[in-house]
Amino acid sequence: MSRLQGKFVWFEHSSADVAQARRFYESLFDWHIESMSMGERSYSMILNGNDGIGGLVGTASGTPSRWISYLSVADVDRSYAQALAAGATAAQPPTDFGDVGRGAGIVDPTGAALSLWTGARDDRPDSDNVPVGDWYWNELTTPDETRALAFYERVIGYEHDTMEMEGQGRYYILKSGGRMRGGLMRLPMPDAPTAWQPYVRVADCDATVKRAESLGARTVVPGTDIPQVGRFAVIVDPLGVTTAFMQPVAS
Repeated sequence: MSRLQGKFVWFEHSSADVAQARRFYESLFDWHIESMSMGERSYSMILNGNDGIGGLVGTASGTPSRWISYLSVADVDRSYAQALAAGATAAQPPTDFGDVGRGAGIVDPTGAALSLWTGARDDRPDSDNVPVGDWYWNELTTPDETRALAFYERVIGYEHDTMEMEGQGRYYILKSGGRMRGGLMRLPMPDAPTAWQPYVRVADCDATVKRAESLGARTVVPGTDIPQVGRFAVIVDPLGVTTAFMQPVAS
């Protein structure tokens, strides 16, 4: 079984209106949402081309709408116990999801929610050229980057590189298996959410911003260049969920 410890392998958009989320994201990213049977219930799977990359799930009234990141681990039960011992809060105990895999939900010691996951099938292989419409990056913004870094290194086994951001402190690049898995940084502003924020690869950042706004989204960060990395933007979708996307620099 190919298990890529520390790789983010799945992302779920949770909101009170799955139908509206489907209309928005199928139009924005040219995704296809397909209803899949999971025992006695159905699951709205996000497909980018022929690849299943995530899902849309409904939430109870009063539950925050958000993206939830799924992090691959070799043993959910062991990683869940290690996470709690390292200061995380339990959100969902280890649970079997039919023949798909086993997962658990936690909130890290700085307040960011995520799921630990051991799939029943191989993890999707790493790629040096992520296709348009697929997940390109994942980034944690946190009020305590030192504590968060120590937590993920202890529980997941990450290593890290450090970059200095002019006037904004340090940016930590989390790595496992010789691959970059995500970023970690202090909250860019006091009212920013403590959360893992996935990024979708797009062909044209500014055109995607305009498209999102025409579909009812609100722009939080307009198209912004990161030297030698690419151009990114952040929106809030009509369900109130923050979504980011990146147009990488031409290789």
